[in-house]
Amino acid sequence: MDHKDLLFYHGPISRERCEEILGAKGKSGAFLIRESETIHGALCLCVYKNKVVYTYRILQTHTGYYTLQTSAGVQEKFFKTMEELVHHYYKKNQGLACRLRHPVKRKQALEEYEVPDESPDYENVDSDYVAVLPE
Repeated sequence: MDHKDLLFYHGPISRERCEEILGAKGKSGAFLIRESETIHGALCLCVYKNKVVYTYRILQTHTGYYTLQTSAGVQEKFFKTMEELVHHYYKKNQGLACRLRHPVKRKQALEEYEVPDESPDYENVDSDYVAVLPE
């Protein structure tokens, strides 16, 4: 399965949008994966804990394995799939701010955080001309 097929993969959303989504969820351990804004091809694992979003960069190696970018001196961990990576970090004490607990799914995020505009942009739809309503 490609990472783009994962329900908690949100694509190219901004860091600010990510923080809004996770903050609205409001649960420690809530997480999602998004594309990095600064490194082309990299992903970010974003985890919410106590009103702070922690971001961990995920890099893909030439052999197709994923690894979390770590600090100097910390051994990298390699995973064959994104599912393995996420499953690993559901366990306690794996080096994240907190363990992964609540995946925030794309569909769920769209339903919860995007309010549809139900007011029409114009009226008199049956005529050849429309009257634009003031904003």
